[in-house]
Amino acid sequence: MKASIIATFFALFLTCTYATKEATKKNKKAKLYVPELDCDIKAGKIINPEFIAKCPPGCQDIKYRVYGTDIYASFSSVCSAAIHSGTIDNSGGKILVQKVAGQSGYRGSFSNGIRSLSLPRWRESFIVSEGKPKKGVTYPSTLEYSSSKSSPVKAESKKSAQDIKATRNTDISNASEKSPEQADALRKEYQTSPGPVPATQVTTTTLKPTTTLEPISTTPKPTTFPATTSTTTTITAAKPRSAVHRVRDIGPSSVHPVYSAVAAAASRQVQAAQGRGQNQASRGTSPYASIRNIPRANTGIQRQEPVAAFRKPAGSPVHLGFSSKEELNPKPLEPVSQGNPNCKVDLSFLIDGSWSIGKRRFQIQKQFLSDVAQALDVGVAGPLMGIVQYGDDPSTEFNLKTHTNSRDVKNAIEKIPQKGGRSNVGKALSFVNKNFFLDANGNRGGAPNVAIVLVDGWPTDKVEEASRLARESGINIFFVTIEGADENEKQNVIEPNFVDKAVCRTNGFYSINVPSWFNLRKVVQTLVKRVCDTDRLACSKTCLNSADIGIVIDGSSSVGTGNFRTVLQFVANISKEFEISDTDTRIGAVQYTYEQRLEFGFDKHSTKQDVLNAIKRINYWSGGTSTGAAINYASEQLFSKSKPNKRKIMILITDGRSYDDVRVPAMTAHQNGVIAYSVGIAWAAQDELESIATDPDKEHSFFVDEFDHLYRFVPRIIQNICTEFNSQPRN
Repeated sequence: MKASIIATFFALFLTCTYATKEATKKNKKAKLYVPELDCDIKAGKIINPEFIAKCPPGCQDIKYRVYGTDIYASFSSVCSAAIHSGTIDNSGGKILVQKVAGQSGYRGSFSNGIRSLSLPRWRESFIVSEGKPKKGVTYPSTLEYSSSKSSPVKAESKKSAQDIKATRNTDISNASEKSPEQADALRKEYQTSPGPVPATQVTTTTLKPTTTLEPISTTPKPTTFPATTSTTTTITAAKPRSAVHRVRDIGPSSVHPVYSAVAAAASRQVQAAQGRGQNQASRGTSPYASIRNIPRANTGIQRQEPVAAFRKPAGSPVHLGFSSKEELNPKPLEPVSQGNPNCKVDLSFLIDGSWSIGKRRFQIQKQFLSDVAQALDVGVAGPLMGIVQYGDDPSTEFNLKTHTNSRDVKNAIEKIPQKGGRSNVGKALSFVNKNFFLDANGNRGGAPNVAIVLVDGWPTDKVEEASRLARESGINIFFVTIEGADENEKQNVIEPNFVDKAVCRTNGFYSINVPSWFNLRKVVQTLVKRVCDTDRLACSKTCLNSADIGIVIDGSSSVGTGNFRTVLQFVANISKEFEISDTDTRIGAVQYTYEQRLEFGFDKHSTKQDVLNAIKRINYWSGGTSTGAAINYASEQLFSKSKPNKRKIMILITDGRSYDDVRVPAMTAHQNGVIAYSVGIAWAAQDELESIATDPDKEHSFFVDEFDHLYRFVPRIIQNICTEFNSQPRN
């Protein structure tokens, strides 16, 4: 017996021990869910100041840009920065990210297979470490992104307001089951509209209106309705009464005081009539029958609707009286589009508000803008849009961050008044260049900046210089001109061919002429299609208009006369793509063997045709291959004379290994701000090409096995020049 008891207790002990272990295992298994990131997610898009996340494999790719070393600009890819820092490798893994303050400079470096870029400054930074949680710190299981930052807050606020309204209406509805004194106390406590009175009203009492009518001696007493006390009628479902409405705004009253007093008195009886309304309705009579028979003056008003006994004072937040049907049943908010992701551009519309346009055409212009906003599909993940109106002086109507969907943009456009004044387009472009595309106004950095100028006739000031400076700041300029000057008016035009002088290219892509204001709607889709063509926009910015390009050509014996002519054709094809002038891109050329020769400098030729002719006249030299000395010579003879506001780009073409060292001259050139591209043919050494090229090497060095295949690199080099410039964030 004793042994069996001991065995029983022992069995219970083992059972409890096992159950405890299982419970402990389950608790240990309940781990925090770690959110996953894509390789292209930038730290700046994530709102959380500190979080643990998991990176996927394959983020060690040049297309995922990183800015900085150890401390990274928030414009960087999170996962690529983690690989660069050595926290994870290309197979992915968990990381801990902490946001820190912006830095005055970020140093680029090559580490763990990733080339990070330098950046002068940025507004926010982050650091990456191993994905182990800190003791006592709770990390989010889901990340909050900036594109949906406000939605959850708004939804929660709206829900809270509805809950409060529902609670208030329920409490006041229950007041019908209390004494009149209790009911009045409850209404005073809320100090707001009690909503529709349910059919369970116990008694009806005469309520005093919030305002009193002045006694009028000439006004006979209005017919009064007897106040009645009805017994309790219990109805299970209390519904709003459809017969109670707000007073319509009928404008200034011309009704005789007699009828006004009668109508007011009748209004005060509506609540008293409600308690017996349904009972009378069932017998075929209406409590409002006598109200409909009130005599009215001949004012054109056909019907005086029943009104609430209490009206909300103008501008008062306190709602005294019955709630309208719309307040009790708010319409659900329509989902707002995040925008067209295939058209992520930052747009500034410069609209003509001068007196010459007239009010009617100004309205047509606003309708055109509304149609464009709708066609663009404005949103935080797509295009953003702001408007500047110009006349004598320009001013911003709203900027990029003011409205984030097409509906709000259209509503804002409708409210724009006309400024008046003259058509000072040049002044407006200068204003946009200096003030509009700022981070504080919603500029997103990575999105192309586009200014679309609408002009009625012609500008009253010059636009060429202002347009050039705007383009050199990275702004794509489009002109939409309507009803240009006729023959008699052309003598008044200050700057003939102002459109060709203002836009990047004169090929018609950046300018649209509309013969009549009434045809403006027809160009909506055309304009939207061009604005959203971001591939072409990349080459309408300053990459084609603000560079000094030095071509360094290998003229050694191994090249040969025939191949040398092929190289010159390659140089000409690159030069053709740029806008060449004293104020735009300038071209210079150096040929080298053991020695070096300046073929022509940046200031020698100021037109594209002159440059092309000069390239044709370059004579083949023949000799050795001293590429390092050629880089030093180009730095001294070409790029030392480059203008301060120009980008310095060197394109070096060689077919063999150098007799001297290229690394030190190339490094010196890079430190002096020269962006170097290397093009190797046949026997060129890959390691030297990479040393000459600016980091990252893959984007700046090219190799081809035959001279005849050089032409293939023209579009790639041009596109890389443009893309590199456009990818730099504007702080």
